[in-house]
Amino acid sequence: MPDLSAFPITQKWPAQHPERLQLYSLPTPNGVKASIMLEETGLPYEVHLVNFEQNDQTSPAFLSLNPNNKIPAILDPDGPGNQPLALFESGAILIYLAEKTGQFLPVDATQRYETLQWLMFQMGGVGPMFGQLGFFHKFAGKDYEDKRPRDRYVAESRRLLNVLNQRMTGRNWLMGDEYSIADIATWPWVRNLVGFYGAGDLVSFQDFPELKRVLEAFEARPAVQRGLNIPARG
Repeated sequence: MPDLSAFPITQKWPAQHPERLQLYSLPTPNGVKASIMLEETGLPYEVHLVNFEQNDQTSPAFLSLNPNNKIPAILDPDGPGNQPLALFESGAILIYLAEKTGQFLPVDATQRYETLQWLMFQMGGVGPMFGQLGFFHKFAGKDYEDKRPRDRYVAESRRLLNVLNQRMTGRNWLMGDEYSIADIATWPWVRNLVGFYGAGDLVSFQDFPELKRVLEAFEARPAVQRGLNIPARG
């Protein structure tokens, strides 16, 4: 049985199954990247809710695993060299799990780098810009009289949506016929933009029919349906 006692995070979130990968998360667009990936791959894992309402993400235990106090984070008792591996940043987690399982990341070098390219497109553009738009449209930013900040993120989000819409024309997934970690990273954010943030009309989502088509296909995947609700908020 693996011994994870050297990791302080297990004191706050004890591992009932220390032989399984430990996931520390919340069902946000970034958080569900990890849970969807784990559901898609079939890796056994144990999930722990990081409750933002209780500021779990700033607790010493969580910061011992992720000093950047963001979810998701994982602790794999069976990491490289059969040694435990602690890892944060959703993109890094997706790459690690893809390489660990041999799934959702092409072996061919050209296809692999193109997949990583679109993963970085999500990490550097789609996530941050959609998140800022959500702040200015749904949360505290909506009370600002000056709408220029909101409109800046509306324009940039529309630009990114247009890039994605062009990419998806004639394609099932970002890499063509093969579903990949780029899709697992991207579509939860598109879903959140038009769903939770309620910004569909603001960005004229109806102008991007390819995205609606692919988003529906993504949401229809059983592993996605499960992963979107992991961990349960309680």
